[in-house]
Amino acid sequence: MIASVHIADVGARSALGVLRTAPSPASNPGLRHANVALAAPLSRSVLPKPSLGRAGLVAFWDDDAALDRFLARDPLAATLAGGWHVRLEPLRAFGTWPGLAPDVPTDRATDHAGPAAVLTLGRLRITQAVRFLRTSAKAEGAVLEAPGLTWATGLARPPFVATCSLWESTKALATYAYGHGAPAHPDAIAAGETKPFHHESAFIRFRPYASTGGLDAKNPLPRDWMIPV
Repeated sequence: MIASVHIADVGARSALGVLRTAPSPASNPGLRHANVALAAPLSRSVLPKPSLGRAGLVAFWDDDAALDRFLARDPLAATLAGGWHVRLEPLRAFGTWPGLAPDVPTDRATDHAGPAAVLTLGRLRITQAVRFLRTSAKAEGAVLEAPGLTWATGLARPPFVATCSLWESTKALATYAYGHGAPAHPDAIAAGETKPFHHESAFIRFRPYASTGGLDAKNPLPRDWMIPV
């Protein structure tokens, strides 16, 4: 199983078209699950400010061949082709999400020394929206200052909410996620465990192994990202 994230600046009208329907497994053999969303920069603000022309897709696939077929044939893939996409191998997962293989390790420690990616995925309980936004704003403010962060964005099409972040190393992301020096993210985890924000959620760590295209005239992953740190 692999995952992919696709983000592109397509203009407001096309972005609204992207949001209408996520790709379906019935029409895309090898697709396990997909969500479409608008992207929004991470910020300390309680009210997110979506980039109305920037659309995204988060998808889980059986293998690279399934993703290649989608990229070659699907109209949504053509719409997003001018942006950036990354292919991801799961290293560790906490929680559950449609399409996520049940055998992905759950141990916090992973045997991976190079750059890492993280997806946080949730299906928001609408009754918890205000509480979630307040807690999330603190965590996003902390991630913007986290050493080792390469790039990050929010993604949302409520009730689907997500973040995608790229890190120089698993050590850097673990320090942010679980360290006590900047406790906003550990506090957010504790708040969600005490009273869940979501009907379903997952925190998934990945090894990025292929990245193409760009956003704002650059690839979010540096040129030497495949060289082990």
